Amino acid sequence: MTTRDKLITLQDILSAQEVIGDQILETPLIFASNLGKLLNVNLYLKTELFQKMGSFKLRGVLNKIQTLSEKEKNNGVITISAGNHAQSLAYACKNEGIRAVIIMPSYAAKNKIEATKDLGAEVIVHKDSHTLMEKLNEIRAKQDLTLIHPFDDVSIIAGQGTIGLEILTEMSIIPDLVIVPVGGGGLISGIAAAVKLQYPNVSIIGVEPIGAAAMHESLLKNSVVSLKDIKTIADGLAAPFAGKHTLAHVKKFVDEIVLVSDEEIMSSIRLLLLQGKLLCEPAGAAGFAALLAKKISTSRDMNIVCVLSGGNIEKALLRRIIAEE
Repeated sequence: MTTRDKLITLQDILSAQEVIGDQILETPLIFASNLGKLLNVNLYLKTELFQKMGSFKLRGVLNKIQTLSEKEKNNGVITISAGNHAQSLAYACKNEGIRAVIIMPSYAAKNKIEATKDLGAEVIVHKDSHTLMEKLNEIRAKQDLTLIHPFDDVSIIAGQGTIGLEILTEMSIIPDLVIVPVGGGGLISGIAAAVKLQYPNVSIIGVEPIGAAAMHESLLKNSVVSLKDIKTIADGLAAPFAGKHTLAHVKKFVDEIVLVSDEEIMSSIRLLLLQGKLLCEPAGAAGFAALLAKKISTSRDMNIVCVLSGGNIEKALLRRIIAEE
């Protein structure tokens, strides 16, 4: 890509697949017959919760790191993240011998903060979600660190797009619909581009929590929106703002964004665990929550792919969800 303002191309995603292919897992696409019967659809689950570090985030991180110069690697990198991007960046930097400074919001799950520290990153927990980027830019300027954005970067988006390539390869048919959780929008931007650039008639629907709907609000206002308040159990989707690049990709490639409540997310986690034998974190289960709550229009025997984006659930939350059955 010559210009960061351009949308990614299919070749960008194919190139990312070549770069990261031997460093990631090609996660299984499971035909969930029992869960599909409940909804009268043919349901396939793309199980990114089985990815290294428990989420899809490693794909984009690895693709971005390969673009860094030796000077940038020597100086170190910085990011903001509620957890999954943080862990993936810490893991990748540990393997490469790169210093990683990570600003994490105070609402981040404790298990994700500790896991990031254990991987050798320098973690700074910041209380005010409105000033996360200001804090990052302050440290970045003082220490000459390179930003590895959690979602609003074309190399990150292309890396996440490799999931879309895998879905199309793993299925014997072309899906009618692909459902993707949305936080900052990097995941859905990449998957939607990978699918739509090959099969434009496939529907792509994103799912956000009601209490962290930055992309939904940005689409309504046709500009990047920063949220004043964030309230959701889905910390992995609690991006305080949408991105310039992700908004452009969503406008181009995504058909609809729907919203789900925390209660609907918890119900989906419980059902995925008890009937699907899959333990998702709230962000990972959001797409299935939209299906279960009938927020998405479907028809009998429709071929639907639901991306389960992560499995790093906090113990206390898991106990709460099971207890509320």
